[in-house]
Amino acid sequence: MSALADKPQHKGPVIAVVGPSGVGKDSLMSGLAVADPRLRSMRRVITRAPEAGGEDYQPVSEAEFAALLRADVFALHWQAHGLHYGIPRDIEKLRLGASGVLVNLSRAVLLQAQEVFDDFRVISVTARPEVLAARLAARGREDAAEVERRLARASLALPSGLEQVYEVDNSGALGAAIAEAQAVIQAARG
Repeated sequence: MSALADKPQHKGPVIAVVGPSGVGKDSLMSGLAVADPRLRSMRRVITRAPEAGGEDYQPVSEAEFAALLRADVFALHWQAHGLHYGIPRDIEKLRLGASGVLVNLSRAVLLQAQEVFDDFRVISVTARPEVLAARLAARGREDAAEVERRLARASLALPSGLEQVYEVDNSGALGAAIAEAQAVIQAARG
């Protein structure tokens, strides 16, 4: 066996992208993945109907999610907004040789994720309240009452105890937010 075969493969960090609904997490993650082909994205498993749209996710029923839980498929799972979310253990394969793996996480699960993943960072995406309100209204997934609830939650702080948190403002042009996030990722590597 060669010395190269014995050398452990580099494992990129898990980079949680968090922020309130409508802040543009999915757009930012897509832009980052295009800008750096070694940066990968992890699809979440969600008990959301396939026609609900939004991010690229694996839709499952409640029963299917429960079966996946029993089979110990998830490295991380949680419940939010009446849905179940899971991050498959396959994330570890994605990390091999990657500059990082982007994953959309909920604030409530960040401390648990920090314990689960050996190299974990958080990019907290923000936007001005009027920008969030306009984006939520435009996507049309929530009724007016749900939009108000989501806007009220937008100002909630991240849990204390997170070790590596970086903030990126996505109120303006997406390209500017992508460049800011790239700089944050680069700085965290150094």
